[in-house]
Amino acid sequence: MHPDDSWSVAEPDSLGLDDIRLQSLVGWLDRLPGCNVHAVVVVRHGALAFERYRNGDDEKWRKPIKAATHGPGTKHDLRSATKSILGLLVGIAVGEGAVSSLDEPIFAYFSEHSALRTPAKDRILLRHLLTMSAGFAWDENLPPENPDNGEMRMWRSKDYLRTALEPDVVDEPGANWNYNGGCSELLGAMLVRASGVPMEDYARDKLFEPLGIDDVEWLRHANGCASASGGLRMRARDLAKVGQLVAARGRWQERQVVPEWWIDESLTPQIGASDRLFFYGYHWWLGRSLLERREVAWAAGIGLGGQRLFVVPSLGLSVAITAGHYGDAMQTWVPLVILNRFVLPAVAKAD
Repeated sequence: MHPDDSWSVAEPDSLGLDDIRLQSLVGWLDRLPGCNVHAVVVVRHGALAFERYRNGDDEKWRKPIKAATHGPGTKHDLRSATKSILGLLVGIAVGEGAVSSLDEPIFAYFSEHSALRTPAKDRILLRHLLTMSAGFAWDENLPPENPDNGEMRMWRSKDYLRTALEPDVVDEPGANWNYNGGCSELLGAMLVRASGVPMEDYARDKLFEPLGIDDVEWLRHANGCASASGGLRMRARDLAKVGQLVAARGRWQERQVVPEWWIDESLTPQIGASDRLFFYGYHWWLGRSLLERREVAWAAGIGLGGQRLFVVPSLGLSVAITAGHYGDAMQTWVPLVILNRFVLPAVAKAD
């Protein structure tokens, strides 16, 4: 166990998990050509049941690291899985009253950019940022070097909030889902202004310290502000703690860290993407798997490269995965195979 870790550790079978099935995952990863999965951590009913670490090429905020060593104490880029943690922070702020309502218009927090206001933008509410349905003209599917890539445009800008606010509104707010890291950055800035402290301090005091997480890093914008859309580096064990918190409806041990109702709302489908099988909650992806002819719902934080935090509330289960598949299609399907072929069947076989 890592010396700073507060996990309780248990044998898989004591938690209703089949250890043989979980161990078979190790061999599959080792045999899979080109596999660059770095960590798999499985937690059930509040205890750590399984973890494996594998060395491999990695990146730190897009800077390559050759033959990186990975273990229980290694921090890893979360990329856009950061967004799901941001969603929890917003829920804490709403629960404490620092944010009065999700139906506040976004320009209530960005008066310095009031010149960008239009009647259409005045209809954008905080909840539209949370569900990525603000309606802005925004495309992150373009190559990074394309000047119209919204995410890269923010990173090249000296005023990334202006970049997030200035696009035209092409859809009625709340009508359609469109992946937009600018929504996350606006939420992060809103959180700073509502709470009166930097986002990383708010995260430390309200979320990480209660979970015993004390070793994180943040990627920062040119003005020094932490990135809300993809800036976190965290240990896989600590990411799994966030999953356990969500599986327990916001409770960690004896403390209610995130309001129960916020977890329920976050994991309720708020909007559906017309071109994907997933639904979307409050910065959480929502999907389903088939387990012995029954449908099992899960929520996920998803980040570029194969970063995943799967939470299966009905099974008291969470799975944290980190990987280095930043530029290939394995980042999409390998984490799902880990969940669907190995972890979920381990529950079914044990039961």
